[in-house]
Amino acid sequence: MVLEHELGRHRLFNGLQTVLILGGLTLTLSLPGYLLAGPGGVLMSLSAVIVTAVMMSWMPARMILARAGAERLPPSRAPEVHALLRHLYAGAGLTIAPQLYYAPSAEINAFAVGGPHDGGIAVTDGLLRLLTRRELGGVLAHEVSHLRRGDTRVMSIATAMTRMTLWLTTAVQLAILISLPMMLSGEGSLPWLTLLTIAVAPTLSVLLSLALSRNREYTADMEAVALTGDPAGLASALVVLERQRSGWLASLFGRRPPLEIAWLRTHPSTAARIHRLAEIDDAPHAPFGDTDEVMPLRRPIPTRRRSGHRWR
Repeated sequence: MVLEHELGRHRLFNGLQTVLILGGLTLTLSLPGYLLAGPGGVLMSLSAVIVTAVMMSWMPARMILARAGAERLPPSRAPEVHALLRHLYAGAGLTIAPQLYYAPSAEINAFAVGGPHDGGIAVTDGLLRLLTRRELGGVLAHEVSHLRRGDTRVMSIATAMTRMTLWLTTAVQLAILISLPMMLSGEGSLPWLTLLTIAVAPTLSVLLSLALSRNREYTADMEAVALTGDPAGLASALVVLERQRSGWLASLFGRRPPLEIAWLRTHPSTAARIHRLAEIDDAPHAPFGDTDEVMPLRRPIPTRRRSGHRWR
């Protein structure tokens, strides 16, 4: 069981880290904006991010999930999964009806879209067919935690800031390219500080966004355990997920790549997440049923397949 004071401390640390990372993203975005148009460029770039975030918050989760190739999974097709999700929603204090979606992918994956007032969770066919009821409970609790904390909205803002940084640095590069003949003729000098800024800003923005994503994933794991009281269930699901991921990499490269750079990942390493879960595994139990029980769909779901889409 996760101690309440430990979870509160983790939430506080997560909040402070989120503020610092978003502050770093704001500063990184402001630099090319200032180089392009002075204080007005900073104001316009930040205003564009705010407008983008507001527009994305108005977009219903069902539209985003539909664009990703997921379709609504009715309770008649998966009553046990819906019952499990309703239990988790109630425990998380979410008053909206659970919105469950299905994607016909063999990959073991699930993701949440939206916030606590308008959100949905998508699950893949591989997830439903390969995870046990206990493991599925841990994964769904993780996604419910994302919804409750509005993680997808936070990451949408970070993504908008990263894209805006890339666009602004590209505009600065074009401005330098246009003025390059004049500089070479002796009427000016190469702005080395500006060149360094536009070279570093996009990479720094991406790294900050990835750090923010990893931070939210750690917190969602803790919140999931607070909902289920079963860290071993989520840890077991992570083992299955890592086993599939390792098999996919081995089939792609002939063997698993020996080096994975931690700060280039959207999620923390599976080993690190399992280690953290093991630290709070004081009294493991299975609140969602036997560890060997799976919950297949009652009937196959006719879903339009989309090529080229990769699930997180």
